Amino acid sequence: MTAIVSGKIDSRKYGRLLAKTLPAVIENEKEYERLLAEVNKLLKKGARISVEEEKLLDLMSRLIEDYEEEHHPIPDAPPHAVLQMFMEDRGLRQKDIVHLFGSSGVASEVVNGKRSISKTQARALGKFFNVSPELFI
Repeated sequence: MTAIVSGKIDSRKYGRLLAKTLPAVIENEKEYERLLAEVNKLLKKGARISVEEEKLLDLMSRLIEDYEEEHHPIPDAPPHAVLQMFMEDRGLRQKDIVHLFGSSGVASEVVNGKRSISKTQARALGKFFNVSPELFI
């Protein structure tokens, strides 16, 4: 069987990837770290990732998310703290997101928690960071 172009999965290739990585419900930190390492390997491929690898990445990501929700829950944080975390994770500075707020003054007030994030700004932030806008409300 050969891979079909249009994004369909080659079951042999996918089977080999599954056999190699052995994804399963995560039961301990060692398994969690192992799957995180596998996900990072695939993420480093960027645009060169195959359809089969992308499907495996989706599966492992879901397993990791399930484990994290149960064992590493993220406490509710104020919207500006969530924004600060996303900025820090991506190495962004306030000047990098000014365009989402219209002015550096508004951006500064939002980032520092002195002004709440509007629904329009939350949608822009969600699109910019590729996450749900609900995180910023």
